[in-house]
Amino acid sequence: MLMRFSSIQRARNLKAVRPQISAKFSTAAEPSSKQPSPLRVPNLIGGAFVDSRSSTSIDVINPATQEVVSQVPLTTNEEFKAAVSAAKQAFPSWRNTPITTRQRIMFKLQELIRRHIDKLAINITTEQGKTLKDAHGDVFRGLEVVEHACGMATLQMGEYIPNVSNGIDTYSIREPLGVCAGICPFNFPAMIPLWMFPVAVTCGNTFVLKPSEKDPGASIMLAELAMEAGLPNGVLNIVHGTNDIVNAICDDEDIRAISFVGSNTAGMHIYARGSATGKRVQSNMGAKNHGIVLPDASIDATLNALVAAGFGAAGQRCMALSTVVFVGDSKSWEDKLVERAKALKVNAGTEPDADLGPVISKQIMVMYYQ
Repeated sequence: MLMRFSSIQRARNLKAVRPQISAKFSTAAEPSSKQPSPLRVPNLIGGAFVDSRSSTSIDVINPATQEVVSQVPLTTNEEFKAAVSAAKQAFPSWRNTPITTRQRIMFKLQELIRRHIDKLAINITTEQGKTLKDAHGDVFRGLEVVEHACGMATLQMGEYIPNVSNGIDTYSIREPLGVCAGICPFNFPAMIPLWMFPVAVTCGNTFVLKPSEKDPGASIMLAELAMEAGLPNGVLNIVHGTNDIVNAICDDEDIRAISFVGSNTAGMHIYARGSATGKRVQSNMGAKNHGIVLPDASIDATLNALVAAGFGAAGQRCMALSTVVFVGDSKSWEDKLVERAKALKVNAGTEPDADLGPVISKQIMVMYYQ
């Protein structure tokens, strides 16, 4: 009966939030004069999508049109504590859930993501600005991690080494830590959350996710799909905010581990502050690629690779190519690169012929180009 009640309650929660998220899809491409008031992005706490009581919010701006897509309330400290408490309460039951049961939820989640990949991509393009092709790649690369989590039963196997010394056998056992947290950047709104919570929860942990305040919609949609796939209440929670929530994650005694992807400055801060409280901290910080072009390189293949690496996602990714080293003469290459760059079609990411969408915000543009 308890399980039945939990399922019914979860269904009610999802049913309540679906009209809001569906409205977001249906109004995203309409002129601003036809759009209703911007959607307030909810928190996810203990299986319920709830509006924050915070009076302070941040506008989520469509970078192609400068229209307000939604508003992100800054989660209050009480709401943050409630999210961590929900994850902590869900942990004992979840860690004792058979790993094959957790696996089956991931199988269902990957099916649901595939089914809704177009909607996810539209949301990403609307909030982040990248082309629809890039947005589909964003989701797909995250989906690969969900598929990896589907094999967790073998990935979780420990080791047994008999008789390593006289009368001594060695065992290693993999056990979940408890409540874990993820702090996400703006450049891959689907991929990076999917790097984090599917593996963590399939290992038996519970999770508190903080999406980027610039494009939180994909995380909310993925959480909805995860719950539809069968993830129990409290196993995945979502809070929104900026520095205050990041520091709260670093300081909270009930959070055992943090995964972060983002800038060097933020990453060093999170690593130092989180590890100071005894947490395991995984900090993936800013990076750029370098390319080396040898004299015998294929001209077309090389130019295609350089342009794709340099301009894909408007350069807003750690795998972007910021430096090219030419062995030998560079002038002929430079002329051809300029020609290819000028041929790129710059437009809103939702336009089918767009090769390059806008950067996510004016602040990012200033940081990149000044």
